[in-house]
Amino acid sequence: MIGFIGGGNMAEAIIKGVKSSELRVKSQEIIVSEPREDRRQYLEENYGVKTTSSNKDAAALSGIIILAVKPQNMGAVLDEISAEVTEDKTVVSIAAGLTLAFLSSKLKTKKLIRVMPNTPALVQEGMSVMSMCECIHDKDVAIVRDILMSIGKVITLPEKYMDAVTALSGSGPAFTAFFIEAMIDAGVKTGLSRDHASELAVQTIIGTAELLKTGLTPEKLRGMVTSPGGTTAAGLKAFEEKNFKDIVAYAIEAAVNRAKELGRSGGG
Repeated sequence: MIGFIGGGNMAEAIIKGVKSSELRVKSQEIIVSEPREDRRQYLEENYGVKTTSSNKDAAALSGIIILAVKPQNMGAVLDEISAEVTEDKTVVSIAAGLTLAFLSSKLKTKKLIRVMPNTPALVQEGMSVMSMCECIHDKDVAIVRDILMSIGKVITLPEKYMDAVTALSGSGPAFTAFFIEAMIDAGVKTGLSRDHASELAVQTIIGTAELLKTGLTPEKLRGMVTSPGGTTAAGLKAFEEKNFKDIVAYAIEAAVNRAKELGRSGGG
């Protein structure tokens, strides 16, 4: 049984991915604990999963427990379910900033995996990064990796990189959306309708990402588009004048620092 503590967007994305993948997980093999009755009803009706308002019940029934609650709530949740989390259970946390050491201090099991997924998991195009103790058996890791692969790509990194991962790929969709929003607003300002500006901006980002997925480097692609004295060159010069790369680096660093703060405070 796979149990989700928390039935929000990321839990739903994983449920959707697992059910549409080759894992062959049946609806009755998934249980979600969620405090909101309307959300429980939604998950039952759309995915056929079991739901409960009790975190303890979900933890007790599950062999794999996915902690999908906000970092600020994690301490209380772990205290609540700790008696139900026996040594044979695998616990997966997708909470930003919370370390394996913190999880280990609250739970009996050593089978702990820290994961940072991101929002494109909602359309099975997520990027997930796993960190875990070397003491975990490969077969336990493989099961969790298969679950995450149902929502996109997965890589494994040492935990020391997780704050940077949180900032880059975890927060990255919001940063990308903010850039696209700025492109759309600029398009409207220069005379385009909002619908047309939106379609142009979004498809441009999608197409650019697909080109980069072929192995083309960002620098090479930028060079392909830029002609000396042309429109792209003028725009890139404006970015440089406003120190665009420094702004992006500053934003990533701010997100990294916040992830570290969450880790130090146990999510509080």
